[in-house]
Amino acid sequence: QVQLLESGGGLVQPGGSLRLSCTASGTINRINAMGWYRQAPEKERELVGTITSGGSTKYGDTVKGRFTISRDNVRNTVYLQMNSMKSEDTAVYYCVAMIQSVGDLWGQGTQVTVSS
Repeated sequence: QVQLLESGGGLVQPGGSLRLSCTASGTINRINAMGWYRQAPEKERELVGTITSGGSTKYGDTVKGRFTISRDNVRNTVYLQMNSMKSEDTAVYYCVAMIQSVGDLWGQGTQVTVSS
């Protein structure tokens, strides 16, 4: 069974940067896309960004121009580079893998806190 391992979360000051990583391991079929969602306390889960195996990206409106998603298909890894971070970016960030013939697989989440 496939598992997702997230890393890179933590505390950062406003205006700072943080980089998240997510690696899929185990018995894996084709991964069509990977991405990141986030959920702040008492708020709905929202899209951060996704990237297909071909490199096409999509971002949520609140992070466009500040965050960049990238991939390594050989390593089955997705990255999220977060720059110019704001307090509003504080949330639990969840990795997702969209796997052919299986469906969506979610990671356990990693906490990101932006505070001065």
